[in-house]
Amino acid sequence: MTNMEPKQEKSLIIIKPDAIQRNLMGEIINRIERKGLKIIGLKMVSIDDAKLDEHYSHIKDKPFFPGIRDFMKSCPVVVMAVEGINAISALRILVGPTKAWEADAGTIRGDFSLSTQSNIVHASDSVENGEVEVARFFDLNELFDYKKIDVDFVYAEHKK
Repeated sequence: MTNMEPKQEKSLIIIKPDAIQRNLMGEIINRIERKGLKIIGLKMVSIDDAKLDEHYSHIKDKPFFPGIRDFMKSCPVVVMAVEGINAISALRILVGPTKAWEADAGTIRGDFSLSTQSNIVHASDSVENGEVEVARFFDLNELFDYKKIDVDFVYAEHKK
């Protein structure tokens, strides 16, 4: 056991076009809220090429990237800034692995996807990327700091 103070982490969630078209927005938001995480920003957007190139800079030179770009621009997406203690790992477990066919039942991808590209959601993969990605999609005035009344029932006293 360490003496480190628990740290609030931020993650970006993108509800992708396949989830939008399949009417899964409410289900995904519901699962995140039921987990005990706090949504601090939420909006529906159309993502332009520049933002997609920035967000997917690690794969933008790959031959499959044009297909991802077309997919992500096929309809609006929902972007959410989510906050909580250990939010990154909690969301990665809740979402399941990128290769959705490997995802366990009970995860978002395990329950709703069999694809790598059409895998329902994006979730930040590290604390650093969470901060960068939230800042990429949200201005400071679009993020809200508020106290949730259920926090006493989500975290142990020493974790708050």
